[in-house]
Amino acid sequence: MKSLYGDGNGGPSVYKAKKRFSDAGVTGPVTINLQYNPDHYGPGSGDEYAKVKDQLEKSGLFKVSLQSTEWVQYSKDRTKDAYPVYQLGWFPDYSDADNYLTPFFVKDNFLANHYDNAEVQGLIAQQQGTDDKAKRADLISQIQDLEAKDLSTLPILQGNQIAVVGKNLSDVEQTLDAAFKVRAAVVSKN
Repeated sequence: MKSLYGDGNGGPSVYKAKKRFSDAGVTGPVTINLQYNPDHYGPGSGDEYAKVKDQLEKSGLFKVSLQSTEWVQYSKDRTKDAYPVYQLGWFPDYSDADNYLTPFFVKDNFLANHYDNAEVQGLIAQQQGTDDKAKRADLISQIQDLEAKDLSTLPILQGNQIAVVGKNLSDVEQTLDAAFKVRAAVVSKN
C-alpha cells in the first residue's frame, strides 16, 4: 500500500502533495487543528504530534494548530465531531485481521467518523462468514485496496514490540505476538 502515497516508499512527497492541491484548486496553506491527548497514550504524545506538525508545515502546504485535551473530555468530544483531525490509538483485542476492519470500516463504527461504503461493508461481512482461508485472504485484500483509496483513517504512527535479552536465552521471538502479550513460558536458557 505504500506505493499509493507519498514518495511510494513510505516517505512524504511535497511535489505530489502540491500537485494534488493544485489539481483540486486548493491554494495557500490549509489550516489544520490537530488534536491529541496528553495523558491516555503517554507523555510522548506531545512530542510525536509536534513532529507531525513540523513535517506538515515544512511542506508549506499546511498551518497546524496543535491542541490537547485530557482523556475524560477527549473521549467524549471525539465522537461528537469536536475534532476535525485527532489522535486515537488502537491495540487489537485478538489476533485476527477483522480486529482492524470491523471497528473502523463498518457503518456507525467505533470511530464515529461517518464512514459508509456499502462495498466495504459487504466484503467485511463476507470475510467474517467464511472459513475458507484463501477466500478470506482475498476478501481482506480487496478491503485493503478499497480502504487505501478511500483513506477514511490515516495511520501516522506505529509502535513495535521489542524484547532485549542476554545471549544465553533462546526462543525469545516466540514471546511476542499480535495479541501484545509476552509469553515468557516459551523462553529457555541455552
